[in-house]
Amino acid sequence: MVRKKLGYVHLQWTCPRCETINLGPNKFCNGCGAPQPEDVKFEQRPEEALIEDEAEIARAKAGPDIHCPYCSARNPGDAKFCGACGGDLSEAEVREAGQVLGAFRDEPAKEILCPACNTPNQATAQRCANCGASLGIAKPEVPPKVPTEVKRPLPVIGIGILAIALCVIVTIVLIMSGLRTEEVIGEVRNVTWTRTIPILALGPVEHEDWFDEIPEDAEIYGCDLELHHTSDEPSANSREVCGEEYVVDTGSGYGEVVQDCVYEVYEDWCTYTQIEWTNVDSVTVTGSDLDVYWPQVSLAEGQTEGEGEETYEVVFQTEDRSYTFTTSDFNQFRQFQLNSRWILNVNAFNTLVSVEPAD
Repeated sequence: MVRKKLGYVHLQWTCPRCETINLGPNKFCNGCGAPQPEDVKFEQRPEEALIEDEAEIARAKAGPDIHCPYCSARNPGDAKFCGACGGDLSEAEVREAGQVLGAFRDEPAKEILCPACNTPNQATAQRCANCGASLGIAKPEVPPKVPTEVKRPLPVIGIGILAIALCVIVTIVLIMSGLRTEEVIGEVRNVTWTRTIPILALGPVEHEDWFDEIPEDAEIYGCDLELHHTSDEPSANSREVCGEEYVVDTGSGYGEVVQDCVYEVYEDWCTYTQIEWTNVDSVTVTGSDLDVYWPQVSLAEGQTEGEGEETYEVVFQTEDRSYTFTTSDFNQFRQFQLNSRWILNVNAFNTLVSVEPAD
């Protein structure tokens, strides 16, 4: 995923002394003149617009601000020496940056009511237009808006967790019950068997696959562009898909407006046919004894035999009920002589799990 840069906006900070709201780049409070604190917290303005002034854009691109270790003056991120005292800034601490503040607020925000005279003011105003009082305490109502990149935690619902826990417990109980078996003695009452041989012939078989995965000898009937994968780089048949615009703190009083984007790459998904052996018929024989054999197959021109399939069933009778055992192993099946006794392993659901001779 690529972070796409769209521009910069002003952030704001609140003076801890007089609670005046100031533009992020301001080094001193407009209300009381106090310097911007080193640990100031930048916030989004209630209404934002991309900065067009080239000088301010260059300042935002300079990186996080630096506070002079000698006089605590605030300096741009690309400064080498303090603009106030001339001190060396090579060892100065850089302001923290990179935090996601929220979605880009490009829609008009509600007006602020002055806490002193109740006069409506623009959402971005710092002082009341009527009485000049600070609007730092008054906060405009900003509709909640979360950018795509901010993951909101899922609510913890006690009932849901309890339901999941109960499901896990029930599943464990069922598994344990299925694994626990009881031995009972059963006698073979009857046996049945089925053997089938499929008849195959060459013919067209329809498949679907990506164009570059299709065999050379296949016949393609049609292709459509389908989403194949995503990429961080554009390519042929790609489409840029971006999430919601959001603001990242640059540490300089400016916020960078960005989007997370990927490129959806589309490729040809095709329908094609290929000549393959397919099942066109089958021959089946059945029996109710241990005299098992394969059916006779009569093939037409261009046909061949497929791999034979076999199924064997044995019915055991116990004192209480009967059980049916199914296998595809002929060598095992021919051991089930009529009236022979076997140990049957039966689980808690009365399902026959396995058998063994009762010798």
